[in-house]
Amino acid sequence: MSGYPLSNILFLDIETVSQYPSFNEVPEEWKDLWSRKAESLSKEKQPGGAELLYNRAAIYAEFGKIICISCGVISGSADEKKLSLKSFFGHDEKEILMEFSEMLARWAPDNNKYLCAHNGKEFDFPWLCRRLIINSLPVPALLNISGKKPWEIQHIDTSDLWKFGDYRTYTSLNLLARSLGIPTPKDDIDGSMVGEVYWKQQDLPRIVTYCQKDVITVAQIYLRLNESRLIKPQNIEAK
Repeated sequence: MSGYPLSNILFLDIETVSQYPSFNEVPEEWKDLWSRKAESLSKEKQPGGAELLYNRAAIYAEFGKIICISCGVISGSADEKKLSLKSFFGHDEKEILMEFSEMLARWAPDNNKYLCAHNGKEFDFPWLCRRLIINSLPVPALLNISGKKPWEIQHIDTSDLWKFGDYRTYTSLNLLARSLGIPTPKDDIDGSMVGEVYWKQQDLPRIVTYCQKDVITVAQIYLRLNESRLIKPQNIEAK
């Protein structure tokens, strides 16, 4: 399906939450902006007012923030692959983005590297770019698609690979993993629970583990789609 060297692909996933624990704690000027957004969501058949819909703020870069970026790189032989994981996480989004950008600059000093995520072209990649700009940080060359032709963009999306040109439907990571016989990452929490685990339970390590499981699943799906042997659980290491 692709001829990219596996060691040149950075598999990644991000976890996002709303910028505030609840709508009541949102500054007044932002309450009005979110209320307008909530009104448009209601018109899209998502019932509820601004307060009830605030749990959806986490999926919009203008109203949310990144709390974890997990990455994975494959190494080793074709028969004995290894996956090394690294996560950037915390409560200071700017620090997370700076550390991730510094890693990306070291890992991708040339134009021979690629980023891979599930639904990355619609979510992870643009989200990272928007939050970098909001935090007054430069967008790394590998993420920046401005002025690039489609074939020059070094982004791989396992969701796109699975569509085979059919863009009428979306297949979740969990469903695709199940369909391909890959262990599902949703054995503890799912994306809809991240906000509660972060704001109410204050259990960031649990979210990091969940994020890393998603990266493992994306890497395994990519291998499966390319008819390559999967990575054995004992060969997966988190640094």
